[in-house]
Amino acid sequence: MRGRDITHLLNNSQRVLVSLLFLFCLGAWQSVPVSAQEKPESKEPAAQEPAASQEPAKPADKAPPSAAAQDNQNEQTDSEGGVFVFRKNVDEVMLHATVVDDKQHIVTTLDKSAFTVFEDGKPQSIISFHHIDIPVAMGIVIDNSGSMREKRNKVNQAALNLVRSSNPKDEVFIVNFNDEQYLDQDFTHDLLKLKEALEKIDARGGTALYDAVVASSEHLKKNARLEKKVIFVVTDGEDNASSETLEQSVKQLQEEGGPSVYAIGILGDEEHPKRAKKALQVLADRTGGIAFFPKTLDEVDEISRTIANDIRNQYAIGYKPGIPKKAGEFRQIRVEAKAKGHGKMVVRTKSGYYAGAQSASSGAGK
Repeated sequence: MRGRDITHLLNNSQRVLVSLLFLFCLGAWQSVPVSAQEKPESKEPAAQEPAASQEPAKPADKAPPSAAAQDNQNEQTDSEGGVFVFRKNVDEVMLHATVVDDKQHIVTTLDKSAFTVFEDGKPQSIISFHHIDIPVAMGIVIDNSGSMREKRNKVNQAALNLVRSSNPKDEVFIVNFNDEQYLDQDFTHDLLKLKEALEKIDARGGTALYDAVVASSEHLKKNARLEKKVIFVVTDGEDNASSETLEQSVKQLQEEGGPSVYAIGILGDEEHPKRAKKALQVLADRTGGIAFFPKTLDEVDEISRTIANDIRNQYAIGYKPGIPKKAGEFRQIRVEAKAKGHGKMVVRTKSGYYAGAQSASSGAGK
């Protein structure tokens, strides 16, 4: 009896066990998602199915911008991180031009149509035009030779007044020079720092004017964040200590993107004023600046304010050369201005440039 009962219980247990196993398998099979029949999502590389945010949607096709719209794009200006930036084409040549009438008054009311740009005698198409007060990167380069000892106080004051009269967003550095040039203050618009640098007077030695101007130009081209560049130089004599010659200096100043030179020659009745005057005149004329020769030291301050006014009232004219530029090739420039209601006008800008030229000279004070 006991044996039958045991056998019976075993058979029942087996049947129950089989039933439970069947139900368990059935439930497990029903709980498996359909997607599991394909490769599990966790094993699929994410890169094969990128999210929409990983690939920006392509905009709908639009008609190409008109020529006028392209001109507007070329003429845009902006400020990035507080720094004024030109939006210009890579091949664009940018000219900064001052226009004066027959009474030497600055003309500030002209529009783009009044100007004609000639490169190597051939008229060029102007692709950008601005007449706004553009901040500049400026190097103030002051003679610190022995003969300047009694003149520096008034010259320093004039230099500071130049900065005060200029655009408040200008970036300025100070170079003092005698036999050598010294970068006593790098780019800043802090008047106190500029004043301290100008007061580093050690008036001695000779006058290495050309070396100082070339080194300052290189510093501008390599380190300035602003497109428009200017050198303001004050000296009281002829260069007698430079390794550079006048012509070598002019060539480096005329490299593409080089600065305009504004010069003050406090020459008086010295023995060699003619050669000194000619040198400053050449540096200024060929780069689009002006050279001044005051009769007395007291005139220097007013001249510095005149220079600031000239810089702030220039036209920025951009053109793309009709003939592609070749590195190292000199291109001659002439700009004319004509408009109704105006008599004869003279346009002052750089006389030419060396296309794509790069100089091996070091920066100021380096």
